[in-house]
Order: sequence, then C-alpha cells, then structure tokens
Amino acid sequence: MSRPTPPARNVAAAGFPRWPRGNTPQWIAERQERLRTLAHWGHEYQHVLDGQLDALLPFQECLTGQMTLPVGVVGPLRLNWGQYELDRQGQLHERSRQEDQVFVPLAHTEGGLSASIQRGVTAVALAGGVCTYVLADRITRDSCFVFSSTHEALALADWVSAHAADMAAWLKDSAQSSFPSHLLSRHALLREVQTHVVGPMCHVLYRFTTGDACGPNMMTRNAYALNHAYIGERFAAESGIRPLRVFLEANMGGDKKPSHAFFQFPGHGKLVHAEITLPNAILRRVLRVEAADILALEHAGLHGAHASGMQSFAFTPASAIAAIFAATGQDLGMVGTSSMAQVTVSPVSAGLHLSIRFAGLEVGTLGGGTSLPHARSYLQLLDCWGEGKVYRFAQIIAATALCLELSASASMAADGSRNFLQAHLERGGLRASE
Repeated sequence: MSRPTPPARNVAAAGFPRWPRGNTPQWIAERQERLRTLAHWGHEYQHVLDGQLDALLPFQECLTGQMTLPVGVVGPLRLNWGQYELDRQGQLHERSRQEDQVFVPLAHTEGGLSASIQRGVTAVALAGGVCTYVLADRITRDSCFVFSSTHEALALADWVSAHAADMAAWLKDSAQSSFPSHLLSRHALLREVQTHVVGPMCHVLYRFTTGDACGPNMMTRNAYALNHAYIGERFAAESGIRPLRVFLEANMGGDKKPSHAFFQFPGHGKLVHAEITLPNAILRRVLRVEAADILALEHAGLHGAHASGMQSFAFTPASAIAAIFAATGQDLGMVGTSSMAQVTVSPVSAGLHLSIRFAGLEVGTLGGGTSLPHARSYLQLLDCWGEGKVYRFAQIIAATALCLELSASASMAADGSRNFLQAHLERGGLRASE
C-alpha cells in the first residue's frame, strides 16, 4: 500500500526564520539587525559587526561581521631551503639551494606559543639553521562509481588503467571535450590515476598538481568533468556498462580527513622534510636541557603513541601549522591533515639530530583566502606571495614547526616537565593560585 504524498510545507508559514545567505548590503544589514535584537547581545559586542566588510565579500556566504586575531612575528629564522621545479611527468627536481633569514607571522591566542617558537628559532640559528627539502607534490580527489556487481567495477578499473594518459591529455585540450571549457582548470594537471575496487564500487583516485594554488577547487572541477564527460560517456559507449551512482569524493582522497595512507605516502599536499643538528652546548645554553632528556622523552612518547594508536608521531605541530595558516589565508579545515607529522631524534657526536616529516602540507600562495588583504601582506612578509613561491612557503612552515617541536619537547623533557608548566602559568593568563 503506497503512502500518500505529504503536502509541501510553506517554510515562511511554518514560522521558520528567514536567514538570507547572500551578501548584498540589504541582507548584511538584515542579519546584523537580527543579532542586535538578541536578548543576550549587548552594545559592547557591536564592534564585531561594525567596520568595512566590502573587502571580505567574496570569501564566504552569510557575511555578517569580522574579527581580529593577534599576530606575533618570530625570527629571524635561519633557513637553508631548496628551489624546486616540476618536470613534465610531475616529478620534483631541486634546482639550487639558498641561505635565508625569514620572519614568520603567527595568528593565534595560545599563550606561550610564539615565545616557544622564538626560543626554538634562537637555538637553530645558533646551530646554523634549519635545512629543508620538498620531496613530492600531489593533490588528490577520490571519485567512486557504484555498479551492480564486482565484475562491472573491475571492468571500469581495467578501462581507466588503459586510458589514464588520454584522460590527462583530454583535460589539457579542452577543444576536444564536450564539457564546457570555462569550467575546467588548466592549472590542475592530472599526473596519475589509480583505482581501488571494493565489491561493486570502483574508487578512482585522481592525482593532480595545481601550481602555486592549494588546488581543491581546481581538481574538483576537473574530476567532475572526467567523471561525467570522459568516463561517463566513453566507458558506457565502449562497454555497455553504466554505473548506478557516481560520487565526486568518497573518502579515499585524503581531503580534510587524516588517514594512514596519506601519512605514509605522498598524495595530498607537499611532502616536506626539515632537519637540524644541535650541539650539546646550545641545548644547555638556550633550551636548558640535556640530549639524554629529549631522547628519554622521545622513547616514552613513541610507546605512548603506539599504545594509543596515534597516526602522527610528533609533539605539537598543529599549533604552528594553524597559526601560520590563520595569518596567511590558508584553508583552516586542512590543519588536521597538514599537521600529520613524524619526528625523529637521533644522538650524534656531542649533540642531537632532529627531523620532522610532513606527509602532506596543503598550502597555496595564490587563490582562496590568500587574496585577503591581511593574508597577502603576511605572505609578502615571508616573500611567499604569488607564483613560484609555494615550495618556499611549505619549507618555511616545516622549519617553523620544527622550532616549536624542539622548544616544546625541551620544556617537557627537562626537570620533571616543570618548564612546560611554568610557561603555561606565566603566558597562559593563569595565576598559580587558580
């Protein structure tokens, strides 16, 4: 027995509050006025609604106000960084190395963070600076084609494998495409295509490079075009098989979701290494710690991480990543995946060697929030605004995170972690009596 179709609801008649999402002056004013009428809202809070919002209009919907974050600047961070370029196959090659000193902006409200990073910056400067490398560059989108059987899913996997090179060429030559060329991104270059069959589902993992932009919107457009205008038309015509459903992203692409696959292997962002060797004299003088203390902390921390099933083996990289992201207009949703890191600590003659590996720093120096006035200014401070700067930017982030890792680990390792507690008491807005 079929159920009767319920009558369509009139949202306005049902009393559902109207809340426009557009950014016309009228709608902005309407939203602001609604907030001013709230019983728990006071005149002292009005400043977040005041001010010129015109420069912020393109960056999000429902624009209603703005906020201010304090920005600390640390430095000078001594850096030995590599200049890289991609070949036609999308492989990175180091062209040269350069010595530099940079000043790093940090937007946050975490008491003690800037001071801790500055302490690490001082230590590595005395030790000769951080050396950084970029090993790989990919951004991924995982589409999924759902069929009636595993046999059909396997047929698509075989077909995609045979057509991967042609798919990349098809994106480059939009004239041969039935897909509207203005919707394609010429900057998102398809480098590889991989498949993974699970029952009647065929996951198709597109691996792109996107130039100096972080690139999620670029690859989304091109992956959609491949799904519907390339695979959707040609696979059905050649095989007679049509998918039941097509999903643009199905959780294997590493987008804003930390995963073991992308912690191990490059594929969603820049794979970056940073390293430093610190003599015992600097450990004692600047960080007030012995090499044995940090080694003991790493030993205990590795066991704790293993027992709890941690994916990243580092002390606190997310704080540095988030602070730089907020200052430079990066996508804050990517802090979790970008901060997947692995630290190594090794004893060397008269000191310690420390390194940090970021499997996928998702950063850009063009596009998105980098066009905000403040973000552009802070990227310019780093000499990382515009084209040809993204690999430099990724290396600065990794080096800064290593400075925090060094300083925070020293605080935790020394004197029963008293230094760590003291830093939070002094700089976290707390008094010892609280």
